Amino acid sequence: MATKTPLLRPAIGLFVALSAITGIAYPFAVTGVAKAMFPHEAAGSLIERDGRLVGSTLIGQNFADPGHFWGRPSATGPMPDNAANSSGSNLGPTNPALVDAVKGRVAALRAADPGNTAPVPVDLVTASASGLDPEISPAAAAYQAPRVARVRGLPVSQVEQLIRQHTAGRDLGLFGEPRVNVLELNLALDAIKR
Repeated sequence: MATKTPLLRPAIGLFVALSAITGIAYPFAVTGVAKAMFPHEAAGSLIERDGRLVGSTLIGQNFADPGHFWGRPSATGPMPDNAANSSGSNLGPTNPALVDAVKGRVAALRAADPGNTAPVPVDLVTASASGLDPEISPAAAAYQAPRVARVRGLPVSQVEQLIRQHTAGRDLGLFGEPRVNVLELNLALDAIKR
């Protein structure tokens, strides 16, 4: 018994020291560096308009108005784009529930814009892994441009130009795919004076 006691004190001391370093000092240091180097991102990439918080560029928004661009479907519940309940649908490609959901989403897109016979981009009818994706592909934005232009009484060319202005390229020119942030695009659309 006497030999175990000398080993217990250093073990407890090491546990306390490492807990303080990895649980307190390191998180505070990383947070401090992030706030100093990337203040907007460290604060959640929040967007305000007229002193009112309208959303974050990192979390999808539920736009249902036909005069706005729509984002990817959300797999979160009990409401769409619920950041507190991030999850994918976990439905495989052969699951009948996924097939039915996709068919329903295609039908809703066709009903919102009956004259649009272009193929529906896959990201408009399938949820992302997090269920909160704030971005769509340029093809998904272009698919919606005629509907948005018609509802807002704008020329399609003006809406397409807005899409091009809000299309982000690949990260570092290599990683990912070109993408359009739906919230930023809709805010720019709302800023157009008719």
